[in-house]
Amino acid sequence: MAVRLDQRLYDRLFDCVHCGFCLGQCPTYGQIGDENDSPRGRLHLMRALIEGRVEPTEPVLRHLSLCLDCRACETACPSGVQYGSLIEHVRGELAEKMEAAPKTVVDRLLDRLINDLFPDREKMSRLMLLARMGQAAGLDEFLTDSGLRDVLPPRLARLYAMLPKLGEHLEPMPERSVPPGEVRARVAFFIGCVSESMFGPTNRATLAVLLANGVEVLAPPAQVCCGAIHQHKGDVWAAGLMARRNIDVFEAIDPEPDAVVTNVAGCGAMLKSYAELLADDKAYSVRAPRFVDRVRDISEFLIDLGLRPPAKPMKLRVTYHDACHLAHAQKIRQQPRQVLETIPGLELIPLPESDMCCGAAGIYSLTHPEMADQLAERKLANIDQTGADVVAAANAGCILHLAHHARQSGRDLRIVHPIDLLAEAYANDSGSS
Repeated sequence: MAVRLDQRLYDRLFDCVHCGFCLGQCPTYGQIGDENDSPRGRLHLMRALIEGRVEPTEPVLRHLSLCLDCRACETACPSGVQYGSLIEHVRGELAEKMEAAPKTVVDRLLDRLINDLFPDREKMSRLMLLARMGQAAGLDEFLTDSGLRDVLPPRLARLYAMLPKLGEHLEPMPERSVPPGEVRARVAFFIGCVSESMFGPTNRATLAVLLANGVEVLAPPAQVCCGAIHQHKGDVWAAGLMARRNIDVFEAIDPEPDAVVTNVAGCGAMLKSYAELLADDKAYSVRAPRFVDRVRDISEFLIDLGLRPPAKPMKLRVTYHDACHLAHAQKIRQQPRQVLETIPGLELIPLPESDMCCGAAGIYSLTHPEMADQLAERKLANIDQTGADVVAAANAGCILHLAHHARQSGRDLRIVHPIDLLAEAYANDSGSS
């Protein structure tokens, strides 16, 4: 079985000059030390598959599957290798082989959750309602005290254990919100699917921050998942459907907003990839780049706009973790730190290996729990060195993953989005005035 890539993608394989600069930045190579689990090694494997020199055997598929798609290699690469697009397209070609192993009922259930339920905001809302009721009824304690959690299928137990403490049910985001006073800008807000269901308060905090900065906010209710879950596992077709739907929806609500804003690093990276994803689609090849040109991470947008600093101090010791798809895919590093530095009294403490992947990587912690756990512990050990009480991370997946491991290891850490802290600072101003 030869892997097929169109000529445009195939030619990108030859951008790699085998210098090895990527090796020190690759989380899996750093943990294992096997060249086949490095970007350079995986590029060799991909080319050999395409040229028919190797077969997609179980070891080959394992090396390609173990990649986090964190894209730290792209930051390190002096030749500009577009590794992310290559690994995702090759995985798409190999999807049938990668999923050929017999699956249990639980595996099929989780696949259904990941593929069909996670990207559907309405279904996720109903699921979170059940989870919220379970938490309120003490289901967590019952599963632990009774020992039932220990006999649950490992992936199912892990998925349930990763759930954050869910607050009260939130009403849908308003379609249009207008700030008091002068309107400085108008944005469309991408609210996400999993992020809206599990981290709805962060979306409300983002809305509050935008309004406090004089920004009119449009949140089209018909928007759908960005497509990242499907793209990263190689389902480029499904990701393309979602990309087209989002472009249609956002153009309909406002064809020329000042920005399309998102507060999730993974979603932002995916939205910014729509031009590449739809490059061969005649109907969208012009529209997609126009959409991409307006996509901004919330920190990126606020710093460019000119953030109104809070007035009252907040005494916090905070360290910042660089989400992979913000630092490596979007090249956004300073803006989240600048947002945090506008809060009076906040001490921002440098984090060792701040841009090393924490192991979240979308659904990676479910598909490769051992590697995900190793990377989470490595990240938390670095956080321990800072002495910080609060960890800020600009991605829902990182927050979910690190908070789960902090709870499991007994660490007393608060892990939040930088915008959560900024919204608190603004609320502090209002409450103290």
